[in-house]
Formats: sequence, structure tokens, C-alpha cells
Amino acid sequence: MKTASLIFLAGSLLAALPALAQERVWRCGNEYTNNSTIAQQKGCKVMEGGNVTVVQGTKPSGGGSAGSGSAPAASRAPAGSPRVEGVDQRARDGEARSVLDAELKKAEARQAELQKEYNNGEPEKQGSEGRNYQKYLDRVAEMKAELARNESDIAGIRRELGRLPAKQ
Repeated sequence: MKTASLIFLAGSLLAALPALAQERVWRCGNEYTNNSTIAQQKGCKVMEGGNVTVVQGTKPSGGGSAGSGSAPAASRAPAGSPRVEGVDQRARDGEARSVLDAELKKAEARQAELQKEYNNGEPEKQGSEGRNYQKYLDRVAEMKAELARNESDIAGIRRELGRLPAKQ
């Protein structure tokens, strides 16, 4: 009889432990606290029912788009990256510019070729397209999509060229 009551008492204490471990949580606007003195000072409300999990966000960096620095925020190197000497950096920028210029010329030549072939939406029919009009329409739609993709590529290359420092 004594062992049964001891087991019951021990089980009751173990069941009550998690409830004792829970602290009250107060909500103060968008902040949460478990410090009762701070909660009373700020006039916070007690949160009841359910658990609260708060994950701290990261603070935005101070270099906004106000133009505070000489280089735009997108072209700045991440923190901890090795510093490159000015001469080396200019050489890298010049190399990147020449690669992008070559890509731009190639994309513009391709665009001119595609526009000539597209012929303002009326390209010449090929082979069995004379009998199968849907096949012709599919090819025209594909050509139009390829023109749009190539135009987007050209715009991207020009954006990248614009991000590079001016030639010196």
C-alpha cells in the first residue's frame, strides 16, 4: 500500500515539473519578455495558452541607397573578403569589361540575325510547313520567344556593363 502511494506521489511530482518550468510571458507590442518587472513598467499583457517562439532577425547594414559611398551597394565586396590592390582591381575590371563587350557584340549580332529571319512575324515557310500551318505557327512563336530571350540577355549584359567602373 505504501509503495503504491509513493509511486502515485512520485508520478504526480514528475507530471507537475513541466508546468513549473513554464514561465509567464508578456507581450509588449511586437516584443515579448519573461521579466515581470519590465512587463509591469511597460504595461504589457500576459500571454496565455500555447508557447511563444521568438527568432531574432538580422539588422540591415548601414550602407543604404542614399549614395553615401563611392561604389553602389551591389558592387561592394562581402565583409571578410581579401582586399585587392587598385592596379589589380582595374585590370580585373578591364578584363570583365572586354568579356562583356564581346558577349554584347555576339548577342547583338544574334539579335540582328534573328530579326532578319523572323521577318516581322512572317518568316519564310520551310518544307512541310506549306501543308501543316500549325507547324509554321509553332515555329513563328518559338522564334518570337527566342527574340525576347535574346533581348533580355542584351539588357542584362548592358546592366552589368553599367555596374562596372568607368574606363580610365
